[in-house]
Amino acid sequence: MHSKSSDGHYLDAGVTPVKLVVMGPFAVGKTTFVGAVSEIAPASTEEKLTRAGELVDDLRGLEDKDTTTVAHDFGRLTLTDDIVLYMFGTPGQPRFASMIEDLMYGALGGVVLVDTRRVAESWDAMERLEEAGVSYVLAVNEFPNAPRYTEAELRTALDLDPWTPLVTCDVRERDSAKSVLVALVSHLLSRSSLEPAS
Repeated sequence: MHSKSSDGHYLDAGVTPVKLVVMGPFAVGKTTFVGAVSEIAPASTEEKLTRAGELVDDLRGLEDKDTTTVAHDFGRLTLTDDIVLYMFGTPGQPRFASMIEDLMYGALGGVVLVDTRRVAESWDAMERLEEAGVSYVLAVNEFPNAPRYTEAELRTALDLDPWTPLVTCDVRERDSAKSVLVALVSHLLSRSSLEPAS
């Protein structure tokens, strides 16, 4: 953990801060992902689902879901000595579109979480990132009893460019979720979107 230095900055000299957005549909695991990898107590805006929310949010197949993000999640992870990630988990419902756009501002990369029971619901996040020119990785959150597909099948279903990384993870497990961030930063470095500090 970095302490505030004498020059008034919270990061040591030579450390590159990287803003990332964690996106995907409602109930795909964004809050859990941020909480699993954050080295600080994550800021979360999870609230109980209400009867009014049930009228606008599709809960089919998500009967156990009883909370939802109403603003955003925030976490931080020191990935290497010279790269610190700031993660912003976006809400998944379409009605929060303007907030999602605001959270994307200044992001260098994104994670799009995918649930194989409803693959098409991740297209909106992919489209937003592509329109904004933000590189991203697709991370299939392997829910219990969800269908399993080959990488080729998923790439076809998601219409992925060959250079876009596709990984699988369990967002509840820190090492598994962290591997998604390693894949994203490697992807950003390979595309020269992020230059490491000298």
